[in-house]
Amino acid sequence: MVGTIQNRDKFLNQIAGRLERPRISSAVERPTWKFQPQYEVLKDATQDDLLEVLTEQCKKIHTNLYVTDRKDLATTLNKVVSGYGGGPIVTWKDERFSQWGLDPLFKQEWPSRKMEVYEWNHTKGKENIAKAEKANVGITISDITLAESGTVVLFSNENKGRTVSFLPATYIALVPKSTLVPRITQAAQKMREIHKETGHVASCINFITGPSNSADIELNLVVGVHGPVKASYIVINDL
Repeated sequence: MVGTIQNRDKFLNQIAGRLERPRISSAVERPTWKFQPQYEVLKDATQDDLLEVLTEQCKKIHTNLYVTDRKDLATTLNKVVSGYGGGPIVTWKDERFSQWGLDPLFKQEWPSRKMEVYEWNHTKGKENIAKAEKANVGITISDITLAESGTVVLFSNENKGRTVSFLPATYIALVPKSTLVPRITQAAQKMREIHKETGHVASCINFITGPSNSADIELNLVVGVHGPVKASYIVINDL
């Protein structure tokens, strides 16, 4: 967004005055810490090593994990969707689906079986949310995947609606193997690099770790409380 900020200096000066300290107007230098253990976790892990870590973590977060290649992706995805009971299905509008050869499945096979497939369309406004609410399966693509926690990171924009991942009854994340990183440390680095290169960030960044769950009551884990009751990750060997 481009606009004009009114009375910024007056506002900030007033806050500094209430805090009884001078206003800090110079750039803040990032400290160089002597110890940075966050970079040591899985530091030398290969993509195969990270996949093993992700596989084990998915068992702990009640998430099914499948590994396939582009050639068999459509077959694997169809199998997972069928296991969840079929449509209605809602997806992002993402060119990677076409690049991975999923158009015949999305636009021909599923519709021929009376399975509704809705692609996010930002021009339709609230209709997108209504479609996501009624969907049985939501399908998105992970932009960064944290092996340590089993978390998929989604960068939202006008074609990648947030509700696709949390309003449908079940959820499927397509995970390019190349997106695997050890933990949130590397995800933060990548997001900072994107900001430096492009000058902006995604409108919303979601960190999703398996199906919805809560352990708020006496630390007893309850799965499927306020979003997708089941989740699957399909790792695509794209290396």
